[in-house]
Amino acid sequence: MTEKAGEPFDGRILVIDSATEACSVALFDGKTLLAGDFRMLGRGHAEALVPMIAALPDHGRAARIVVALGPGSFTGVRVGLAAARALALAWGSEVFGYSTLAMVAAIARDQTGAAPVGVAMTGGHGEWFVESFARDGSVIRPLASLRPEDAATNMTEEVIAGTQAEALVGRRGHGTALAAWPDARAFPLLPEHVLQTDTRPLYGRAPDARLPGGLPAPQS
Repeated sequence: MTEKAGEPFDGRILVIDSATEACSVALFDGKTLLAGDFRMLGRGHAEALVPMIAALPDHGRAARIVVALGPGSFTGVRVGLAAARALALAWGSEVFGYSTLAMVAAIARDQTGAAPVGVAMTGGHGEWFVESFARDGSVIRPLASLRPEDAATNMTEEVIAGTQAEALVGRRGHGTALAAWPDARAFPLLPEHVLQTDTRPLYGRAPDARLPGGLPAPQS
């Protein structure tokens, strides 16, 4: 069972999200936003992330660091995790993680008031990452990496959010699409129960590389 973060956060919290085309950072005092930055980069997260953190008050220093675990870009997920772990080591901070799809669902619930919410995000090899969430942020349809036609068939929620929301709604011919990217500044919208102390990456699909003998390469 994945260990969950159980107590409400107080004090300073640095949030890092570089798992998708977007890159964002935010510094909070409890749930009060002190400063944040959001950039649609596409590429170049490794070069942009550390300066974005350094531009925050006190260079982003916080007792707790919360980082997006994916699924999303392999490189982007690794960049965010590496930064979070390095800063935690230097500062003696705790590190927690969250799913990028859970963040998108939280943003969608805040903007539309809808529940449940389906999320569809760009995946790898032409597939989409899809997952569905209840009003309280709990998972009602687990994470999967599907071909677009299968995603459109399987996702039944009226509201679909994410980078592929418009494409999915267009394919199935009904529903409301909300184009949305994860955003560190929206951290207070995340239910506390989705935060976890297990910060291994969430890749959303099996790795492409395989070891001799056909075994999949390790994902951590």
